[in-house]
Order: sequence, then structure tokens, then C-alpha cells
Amino acid sequence: MDKTWQNWLAKRFQFSQQKQLSQKDVLVFIYQQGYLFLVLIFITFIAGVNYANNLILGFCFLISAVLCVSFYLTFKQLHDLNIEMVAEDVGQVGHALNLHFYFQQATARPRYLYIKAGNQLEKVYLSEQKQHWVLPFYAERRGKFEYPVIQIYSVYPFGLVRAWTYLYHHQFAWVAPKAQNNTSENKIYQNSFEPDMDEFRELRNYQSGDSLQAVSWKQFARGQGLYVKVFEQYQDEHSFEIHYEHMPSQSHEEKLGLMMGLIEQCEQQQCAYALHLPQAELPQGAGEEQLRKAKQLLAQA
Repeated sequence: MDKTWQNWLAKRFQFSQQKQLSQKDVLVFIYQQGYLFLVLIFITFIAGVNYANNLILGFCFLISAVLCVSFYLTFKQLHDLNIEMVAEDVGQVGHALNLHFYFQQATARPRYLYIKAGNQLEKVYLSEQKQHWVLPFYAERRGKFEYPVIQIYSVYPFGLVRAWTYLYHHQFAWVAPKAQNNTSENKIYQNSFEPDMDEFRELRNYQSGDSLQAVSWKQFARGQGLYVKVFEQYQDEHSFEIHYEHMPSQSHEEKLGLMMGLIEQCEQQQCAYALHLPQAELPQGAGEEQLRKAKQLLAQA
């Protein structure tokens, strides 16, 4: 029964990117204190009829009118409201993924709304013709994050009636791993580089014949395996190749986290970098678009 109800709601309240709420998009029903109000109306009506008391009957009709007016006023809080929703499609664990709402109404008038998404409940006050609202989400795991179904409702003015609607959308985001910095050896130095000086770039697996002076003994002492430090010349300072296979860890998630850490360091130093994953590669580049593509590849890895 619950699945059938959810399917009906998803079909009835489909939302792509923008919608103007019409009469069929808004549901209205009595809400919480409204049930007590109904009991009060019933009691005063019975008392007024039994005792033939016009004062009690007049009070009964008055509170009945208040309830009827509440239906109209609450319904108008959502009716004819234009809603546009834009979701961020790439994010990172520990950072906010923002869902942007753009509200528009023909004439500026106050609207008192609530936006419910999963466990989040936010109050929204609209008083202008065009207004922007941001709802943040925080993903706990790397991978695909699906934004929850949005419910928008109002109980204005008396809390007796609730008008609500649903936004069944298909918005999602790719969430990159949280950046990890393994050791000071595995970072890009923030100080100035001196010409003709070799600088550490990455670690790779030890091969027979490699110099023992290049072995990373700190990694070996921690039981992480035998790795060799790879250095590069000063002229390669502003260009880095980040390889999945060269990350000093056996865990897939840790490897991706270390790569994310190197990417962030490259961005801080404004260095160009390329990304090499088992199933995908990112050509060398720098800037916001390069960072967005890198995060997406790490999220999908």
C-alpha cells in the first residue's frame, strides 16, 4: 500500500526544473490544532441547538467561518508560486552540496513556508517578487548522492490547516572523497623551489635494483610496504602526474583520498596536473573546471 501511494505521489508531483504551482499541485487538509477546532465547533453547535441559545450558535458559526477562511488563506500561500530548482552536480565529502531554490511571484506579498527534505526542515519567508534560497546537504560517503524528495508546505495563518506540495525530481551529485595527506613526504611544498634541486613527487613500488637511499623507510616501518621515492627536477615544478598505482596504500578508498589531497595541493599552488585512474584519465590542466572534472572522476572510480 505504501509503495502504491509513493508511486502515485511521484507520478502526480513530477518536477523537472521549474514549475508554477496550480490548483492541482496543492493539497489542503486540516492540521493538528484544526482537529480540536472541529471538536469545538461540534460541541458549540450541539449546545446551541439543545439550549436554543443564539449566542452559542453565533459563536459556533464564527469559529466555523474562521476555519473556512483558513483553508483559503493557507491554500493561497502556495498557489501560483513559481519554483525553480538548481542542484550542484559535483561535491566532496565534508563540504556542502547546495540545492538552490529560485522563487518568483506575480506580486510581492508575504508567504510563510516550510521546506522539508529528508530530516531537514527549514523555515522560508518570502516577501519579494524574486527570491533565492539555498538548502545545504552533506554527503557522508563518496559516490553518487541523490537529493531527497522536497516537500513544501504552509500552516499560515492560524495553524489549523496545512497546504503542501511535493517536488519529485531526479537531481543527483557526484561526491569526491575527503582529501588525505599521508605524510609530509607526499605533499607539494608551498615554499619557493630552488633551481637545479630535485623535489619529491610521488611514491612507487620498490623494484629489484633500486637504490636503498631512495627507499621510504617511514612507510616500511609502518607496515605499508616497500616504496621508493620518485623525484623530479625544478623545471617540472608546475606540472604533476597523479597516478592511482603510485599511491602508498592498499585500500582503494585511501588511494582516492590521497589523490584528492594531491589535487587540492596542486590547486593551492596553481600547478597543472593530470589524473591517472584504472578506468579513466584526465589530461593535464588547472583551474575550476579541471578541479570539477577531477572530483567527478574520483567520485565515479
